[in-house]
Amino acid sequence: MMTTEQTLKLIRPNIASLKPYSSARSEFIGSGVALLDANENPYSIWGDPGLNRYPDPLQRRVKQRIAELKGILPQQLFLGNGSDEIIDLLIRCFCEPGKDEIAIFNPTYGMYSVCAAVNNVAVQSFQHNNDFMIDAQYFLKTVNDSVKVVFICNPNNPSGNTQPIETISKIIAEFKGIVVIDEAYIDFCTGKSVLPIISKYPNLVVMQTFSKAWALAGARIGLAAAVPELIQVLNKVKFPYNIGVPSFKALEKAIANSTAKNIHIDEIINERQRIFNILQEFPNVAKVYQSEANFILVKTSNADRIHRYLMEHGIISRNRSRDPLCENCLRITIGIKTENAKLLGVWKNMKLD
Repeated sequence: MMTTEQTLKLIRPNIASLKPYSSARSEFIGSGVALLDANENPYSIWGDPGLNRYPDPLQRRVKQRIAELKGILPQQLFLGNGSDEIIDLLIRCFCEPGKDEIAIFNPTYGMYSVCAAVNNVAVQSFQHNNDFMIDAQYFLKTVNDSVKVVFICNPNNPSGNTQPIETISKIIAEFKGIVVIDEAYIDFCTGKSVLPIISKYPNLVVMQTFSKAWALAGARIGLAAAVPELIQVLNKVKFPYNIGVPSFKALEKAIANSTAKNIHIDEIINERQRIFNILQEFPNVAKVYQSEANFILVKTSNADRIHRYLMEHGIISRNRSRDPLCENCLRITIGIKTENAKLLGVWKNMKLD
């Protein structure tokens, strides 16, 4: 298991020595004073108090609320402009362009590779087995020494399954680099998060998001949880005001009404199981994979044709046929009941050749 000191040595030297930009609001947070330090417009002319002022760059108030919600400390939290910003920052902080690499397990979320490419960082790709499971022993034996960050999507996108905790724990404990567990869909399954063990492993970063279960995709708020030393690194590299005031207002409103979120999660899970059961009976469906996310992966007889047919009838799915292990597979997001009924009705009535 890596120590905090060993983990910090993974940081790129120029990042470790970086003196962060000091913004006006990072130097003072308060109210009832004349704010004449940040060159803001003093007039709130759009009828929404606060929009004319820069937000707290360290998001202290909202972090306190999220920390209470998640059962961790505020200093263990980083907030990003969606999880994509966090992915990019982690690669920038730990991977030397043209030298270091990241590792992924295909098929998986495509932005890991995209962010790596943007940063001129190579990708070592490992393929899941036929059940979309990770062979931890094989990974640890064959991963390149140049790999500094490994990304594990759990539940995985597009397959929807989760990895056993033993697999994840083994990789965290034995891999000599940063292990990022992307839990974007973790709210749709219970007892699978590794968030409670972030204090135990200094090289562990857990990503979650408010885009999925919290229904705030448009607000663009992702979070990373890790030991405070890693959070400090991310804070000094991020743009000063990376999340806007309207997004924080939406988040605070959502947190205050978490009961509604839980009700809709239950509805999505129930609909997920119902659609799973029905699609299995369709003649042009070869397999429906069990999912612990808010979508299902469906292996069909002809994904291109079915995808096109659904689109022609006003139903937009995701054709994942070009991904490894996903030949003729469509990924179907669980919608509201009327949307799901339309999907099933159109698909059922599709004429076979």
